[in-house]
Amino acid sequence: MFLANFLIALREGLEAALVVGILVAYLVKIGRRDLLPRLWAGVLVAALVPLAAGAFMTWGPYTMTFAAQEVLGGTLSLLAVAMITWMILWMGKHAASQKAGLETSLAGAVDRGGSGIVWIALLAVGRESLETAMFVWATTRSTMTTSAAVPAVAVVCGLATAIALGAAIYAGAVRIDIGAFFRWSGIFLIVVAAGIVSYGLGDLQEASVLPGWGNWAYDLSHLVPTSGAGLVPYTLAVAIVNLNLMPTWLQVFGWVAYLVVVLPLFLRATRRRPRQAGSAATDTVTVTDHSPATTAGQPVPTDTKATTP
Repeated sequence: MFLANFLIALREGLEAALVVGILVAYLVKIGRRDLLPRLWAGVLVAALVPLAAGAFMTWGPYTMTFAAQEVLGGTLSLLAVAMITWMILWMGKHAASQKAGLETSLAGAVDRGGSGIVWIALLAVGRESLETAMFVWATTRSTMTTSAAVPAVAVVCGLATAIALGAAIYAGAVRIDIGAFFRWSGIFLIVVAAGIVSYGLGDLQEASVLPGWGNWAYDLSHLVPTSGAGLVPYTLAVAIVNLNLMPTWLQVFGWVAYLVVVLPLFLRATRRRPRQAGSAATDTVTVTDHSPATTAGQPVPTDTKATTP
């Protein structure tokens, strides 16, 4: 569970850090450092979003009946998968144009007096925060952990690493292939999400919302190790990919269908396309400029810090 939640927080946190880096760099370049407090205010509010969402999903269901808890848990698990899937596919397809889109939106907000900067930061970062909260909650619930310490530590470590990497990329101290990182982490999260789909369907079956509970596709529970060397890999498989040795037919179908549909879509979206003649040598997702504000009409230099898919 630690690895899965750490990677979720690292991926989402790094994406948010790169977005903030783009917004900060743009304001610095156009000489509007006075608008940075508004930007940071939006980031702060966005960071508080998952706290409220996590509190509701963690403690709210305890006041419900067992059936209601299963319905809510299954529904939120599938919703978390839908959100993370949309994010992964959208990033794979639009990552290269994300910087230009953010700068266009920010330019419009600056022209209107800067009042919209808080909302740009809130929406850009808040989306990542909410996706992280829901997906971490779903992975934690699917493993039926009795302690919130492990996922909490994993998320804190992941976010801290993401912030450090984002700051280092912005400062020019680190160059990493962001495209490769998002591609491989995306594949990993798709496998994790398939397990959550299976678990969510099982919740809805157990609550009698969906039929088929008790119709097991197979039963390998007798192979579960109780001690020894085999217990460690089994525990890791359950925590990371939600290994289920006694699934229903619907759970198996949901797991397979999700992978068969989403994985090819993601690989197609992130496939590197051959560069056209005359195109820029390297795609960039963030820029760095620590020099004084540039004057209007001057070209805006960019430092390549990370390649996009």
